[in-house]
Amino acid sequence: MRFFMPTLIYSENDCVSRHSAELCALGKHALIITGKHSSAVNGSLDDVLYALREHGTAYTVFDGVEENPSVETVMAAGEKGLSAGADFVIGIGGGSPLDAAKAAAIMMKNSGESWEYLYEEGQCSSLPVAAVPTTCGTGSEATAVSVLTRHDLGTKVSAKKKVFPDIALVDGKYLMYAPAKLIAVTAVDALSHLIESAVNTLADSYSDMTVFTGLRQWAGCRAFLDGTLALTQEGAQALMNASTLAGMSIAQTGTTIPHSLSYLLTYEAGIPHGAAVGAFQSGYLKYAAPERRAEVLSAAGFRDTDELGSFIASVAPVKAERGLLERSAETVLANAAKLALCPYHIDERIMADIIDIT
Repeated sequence: MRFFMPTLIYSENDCVSRHSAELCALGKHALIITGKHSSAVNGSLDDVLYALREHGTAYTVFDGVEENPSVETVMAAGEKGLSAGADFVIGIGGGSPLDAAKAAAIMMKNSGESWEYLYEEGQCSSLPVAAVPTTCGTGSEATAVSVLTRHDLGTKVSAKKKVFPDIALVDGKYLMYAPAKLIAVTAVDALSHLIESAVNTLADSYSDMTVFTGLRQWAGCRAFLDGTLALTQEGAQALMNASTLAGMSIAQTGTTIPHSLSYLLTYEAGIPHGAAVGAFQSGYLKYAAPERRAEVLSAAGFRDTDELGSFIASVAPVKAERGLLERSAETVLANAAKLALCPYHIDERIMADIIDIT
């Protein structure tokens, strides 16, 4: 067994200010990578700027990260940071800014390379990275992966060069400002990470530790996702914790079939990532070994895969054209590396059942 988690993670209220000294110890000039609006609205950007000023740390802000960031955006962010003399990177926001921050930190350290370097095999060096998540889905603060849009390929592709954040500051208060729909969709992404890590050839006792703790944490938050209860500060922190635990899980195992199926749906149909990946979870779990399927469903609080699928469809609905689903399936069936992570044999018949979401 193997468990590797080099990121120092603090999960608590006001953790940016409480651990500002550790944040600022990463360097002398921060490149802050974020989106255009949410980090300003939820207060996370202000908290980080205050922390940097308090310790006399210079900063430059790049706020041009789009949803599902492209390699072109990563390069633009890195170039701005290099021009300003930044020596570490802070990502603030959902998975898009955090993934972009990790990739930009790699490219800034390897500034003589083109963006294609991100997709070359082998280890790499990077500038230090800090992650301040503000959504409860990707767990990017606890993974080394950057999933980036490749317009040349017409889809999203995980970079082969990887870096874990040095520090992650996880504060549920930022989630309190997010729209309810965004919270639900991103929480479905976290659930998907947990399921795919559980039903995975690389799953072991170590990954199960974070998977089943995360599933139980997630299950306690279901009433906040379907509108039964208004989100509380405690609930927000629990959702963030579930997301981080899910990130820790896939950092050990990787994602499997549902994630691969989702990428064309997001790129071509504009379906949010959490909804796109959630749409296939019920079908994917249905074919898992009975004992493992029962363990996952019990921990997540569902009676069976039908109830799981109905819940996901109610909070993160998806409508996709049959042709797009079939093309996605063909792509995944041709991906031997991704199929190898699925612990059961998938043929065309099973795949047809998994993608039957409309």
